[in-house]
Amino acid sequence: MSKDASEFTLCIIKPDAVANRNQAQILQRILDEGFEIIALRQQDLSKAQAEGFYAVHRERPFFGELVSYMTNGTVILAALRRPDAVAHWRKVIGATDPRKAEAGTIRQKFGVDLTANAVHGSDSVENGLRETAYFFVGSDLGR
Repeated sequence: MSKDASEFTLCIIKPDAVANRNQAQILQRILDEGFEIIALRQQDLSKAQAEGFYAVHRERPFFGELVSYMTNGTVILAALRRPDAVAHWRKVIGATDPRKAEAGTIRQKFGVDLTANAVHGSDSVENGLRETAYFFVGSDLGR
């Protein structure tokens, strides 16, 4: 696959999906959808990391709950690449609310609620680059 024709998107397999031992099925789905996993790491996010990553939501009423949730267990961070990565990943993961997600999407299959919805996906090409760079240095991404 040509790097020039590809986009980056960030996948975070969230604490609920890791605790429920769904990460292998989610990673297999990523591969089945034609993504390259450029960088992959399992870790526990610190409060500072979660607050920094979700800073865009700092003034929203759910910010504290989101940070608390994302720091309460292990996550899997994955930098994904493929043509049309952001749009394709958003389609694969489904609506933020698992109850409204289309059948067969990751969130419909593994999500619990609006917060514990199994996975994160970048919402734009720009954020795909920014978010992957937040967790992975350029050399990890082949840049």
